Amino acid sequence: MTNHDEAQAETTNTAAAKAATVLYRERQWVPIYWWVLAAFVVALLTAQMGANRSLWWTYIPGFVFAFLAVWILLSLSSTRITVEEDPDGTRWLLTGQAQLPHDVVSRSLAVPANAKRNAMGRQLDPAAFVVSHGWIPEMVMLVLDDPEDPTPYWLVGSKNPEKLLGAFLPDQVDAATAHFHDED
Repeated sequence: MTNHDEAQAETTNTAAAKAATVLYRERQWVPIYWWVLAAFVVALLTAQMGANRSLWWTYIPGFVFAFLAVWILLSLSSTRITVEEDPDGTRWLLTGQAQLPHDVVSRSLAVPANAKRNAMGRQLDPAAFVVSHGWIPEMVMLVLDDPEDPTPYWLVGSKNPEKLLGAFLPDQVDAATAHFHDED
């Protein structure tokens, strides 16, 4: 092994050691019945366009409508929630371009499906950071204690709030989810 190869291997090992460890990851796909409904709408529109016309009036609109339907559904399903841990022990909640370190969260709470409407309703602070979709029924509320950030709290929709909190704030998960099982 040459000195160049050794230096390159050492650089690769150092970069791998500095890489963050993924503790939790979820992608918020639209429900399957949306795909079925989109296929029905595409078929209906394609049949309407191709009625009593040449086959080109069926193939081209069918391809265009199918492409648009898939693109729209994939765009709606692009939300990813990730919890990563740096080598220094800092855990980060990542969603889109937003990042939140665990050390600025003073309190957390798992919001059950029956309380989501209240959390997103008139009680919602306009300065709050919200990542939510109608097809994700449960949420996590993260109250911030950061004097440099005007955001009072984050509301993040999650398919599994307990796992999300367990990965991001393991020392708060019991208190944050204690009421969660009582609601069921």
